[in-house]
Amino acid sequence: MRTPILAANWKMHKTVGEAVAFAKAFVPLVAGVANAEIVVAPPFTALAAVGAALAGSNVKLAAQNAHFEKQGAFTGEVSPPMLADLGCAYAIVGHSERRALFGEPSELVAKKAAALLAHGIRPIVCVGETLDEREAGRTFAVLESQLDGSLASVDGGRAAEVVIAYEPVWAIGTGRTATPEIAQEAHAMIRSWLGKRFGGAAAQMRIQYGGSVKPDNTAQLMAQTDIDGALVGGASLEAESFAKIVAASA
Repeated sequence: MRTPILAANWKMHKTVGEAVAFAKAFVPLVAGVANAEIVVAPPFTALAAVGAALAGSNVKLAAQNAHFEKQGAFTGEVSPPMLADLGCAYAIVGHSERRALFGEPSELVAKKAAALLAHGIRPIVCVGETLDEREAGRTFAVLESQLDGSLASVDGGRAAEVVIAYEPVWAIGTGRTATPEIAQEAHAMIRSWLGKRFGGAAAQMRIQYGGSVKPDNTAQLMAQTDIDGALVGGASLEAESFAKIVAASA
């Protein structure tokens, strides 16, 4: 049985004060949740403060990105050891915004995922197709290519530690959500690919859905066989909203 994982991706939102206020309001709302894993990914500037505010709770800390080197002349980057030092349990890599806006290829995502695992941080590896790719009937081909490249450096013995987030790009922040059936179709394809790549570990690997997840559509999405959680953007910026999503998933 796979434990659902609900992750809040705040993107470039919240000052340190706002982030800490969220954490203090959110933790009591989900304190009784024992059958789901809850993760919050604030911006880099708030990681230390939010980590302190989450200490002792059932909510884990995540970063929104990472560099693949331990240290060096990489101005503006943050390394896995730095994130581990702050108590990050997870880090998001390969998000569609990183791929599209910053030109990050799957080969770079693979380096990041491997580096995170090497430092005890579980990667949340994002994959997903654009509207043009879906309408052209290329969804599965795009997902296969992204999975093949992004997971190339993951050892089979560590595969179960990796979380996959399926994000149909056309549904991110648009208010359009893939129907549960459309989402399940993609998740089933991903699970099948993982089985070919990692064997039995695929049954343990969690696959999140990300794309305009809200409190009122979470339960239907989570009822699907291969959907094991959600990577939540806008609806995770308010403590009560994200708590409702967690409640609908647990």
